[in-house]
Amino acid sequence: MVSVWILGDQLLERHPALCAAAALAERANTTVLLIESEARLAQQPYHRRKLVLILSAMRHYAAMLGAAGYRVDLRRAPDFATGVRQHLAETGSHRMLTVAAAERGTRALQHALAQELPLELLPNTQFLCGQHDPLPDVPVTRRVVLETFYRAMRRHFGVLLDDGGNPLGGQWNYDAANRRPLPRTVVAPPAQQFVPDAITLATIDEVGQRAGIGDAAGFALPVTHADARQALDGFIAERLPRFGDYEDAMRADDGVLFHSVLSPALNIGLLEPLEVIRAAEHAYHAGSAPLNAVEGFVRQILGWREYMYWQYWRIGEQLVAANAWNAQRPLPAFFWDGTSDMHCLATVLRRVHQTGYAHHIERLMILSNLCLLAGITPAEVNAWFLASFVDAYDWVMVPNVFGMGLNADGGGVATKPYIASAAYIDRMSDYCGGCRFQPRARHGPAACPFTVLYWNFLLTHEAALRANPRLGPAVLGLRHLDDAERTAVRQTAAALLARWSNDPRP
Repeated sequence: MVSVWILGDQLLERHPALCAAAALAERANTTVLLIESEARLAQQPYHRRKLVLILSAMRHYAAMLGAAGYRVDLRRAPDFATGVRQHLAETGSHRMLTVAAAERGTRALQHALAQELPLELLPNTQFLCGQHDPLPDVPVTRRVVLETFYRAMRRHFGVLLDDGGNPLGGQWNYDAANRRPLPRTVVAPPAQQFVPDAITLATIDEVGQRAGIGDAAGFALPVTHADARQALDGFIAERLPRFGDYEDAMRADDGVLFHSVLSPALNIGLLEPLEVIRAAEHAYHAGSAPLNAVEGFVRQILGWREYMYWQYWRIGEQLVAANAWNAQRPLPAFFWDGTSDMHCLATVLRRVHQTGYAHHIERLMILSNLCLLAGITPAEVNAWFLASFVDAYDWVMVPNVFGMGLNADGGGVATKPYIASAAYIDRMSDYCGGCRFQPRARHGPAACPFTVLYWNFLLTHEAALRANPRLGPAVLGLRHLDDAERTAVRQTAAALLARWSNDPRP
């Protein structure tokens, strides 16, 4: 008897361990182990919709494998190690195959178990950089920017290239064409909703009894490969064509706009990255989506997502201790209860609490931007992101929060801190029009906290920011502040931050 242990975020249709097991035993003599680990489910106060997603997808996957002729052992256990030992003792399997986990903690456990049990680890191929390392000889001490990584991946996988191996359209990156604010006359099609079946409804009821963030009711994400492909097809047909123009836009009444919302399915294996990339590429060649939209979307998958995983395994252990800006303040309580007088923050936090989702600009330029400007301890921010989002895993949050979002590594992942005042939010959204704060006021009771904290951050870290050539124009703006205004900014910021430490409302 051969066993295959499959993790809940590795629900691939063609799973490498199942393929390897096919050479060792017939399906009837192969048992697939899926463990619902209580310890893993309780590792954070997770959003309930994330728990529904993982548990329902695992249960659907188990049913699919059973229908395909496999023996399936879907079990609840106190932890992964206990589940593996119980399974081996009960089945008498002499050999167990598994794929290396994407997260560092679970992979370390797998290696430890392999020292005492007949457990064999196969390479993780769920990420394209796990199949091909584009920069294998680059030392850890050398900084690698996203664009270098992205171009190497494009070349290797032959994505959006002409016959000569050059980028279609003559440019590698159309980011400059992806920053348009969204006119009020433009309305995005509604995001797809998937009606829960009996398995998912039972899971919703079960998860509703657990501690966590948000409400499991209202869950409507894909939990099968077929539903995930339908979601992909719907995005390609309905939202991809305008994604490029408006991927940085934000709107108070729509938290999805032209984004794909495919990351929850992609991060647990219901979709694979190359099939998503090829679908977008096909849309360009078919004339149904413009190049700036397709390239922008491809850059999120083949560039950003793969780069984050690559950096996680390259420098992730260093990142979790990084705190380049010496941020020491606790996470304000309003992140957990969603109460805020700031229209943008209240809207985004409310949506996160309801759905476990916000698109990448809201995560970066509302949530992370505020935490960076306010000097919130990176580890607390990371814990909140891990708990709050349906697509959050250690491999994506460590480099994204410590590196890109908070610049806690001082520029190892991103070349500059992504900081902005309320002027950026006002330009890229309609949030400021419905807010009591004034986006351009630098100090005083009516000044937007984003603007107050932005100028306070520039004042506090002026010397360090001047040393970064990409931040030069921002720092030069300080010349417009005389001594009296600098003092007023600092005083307003100090009062604001003190209030946040003692009161959940900004």
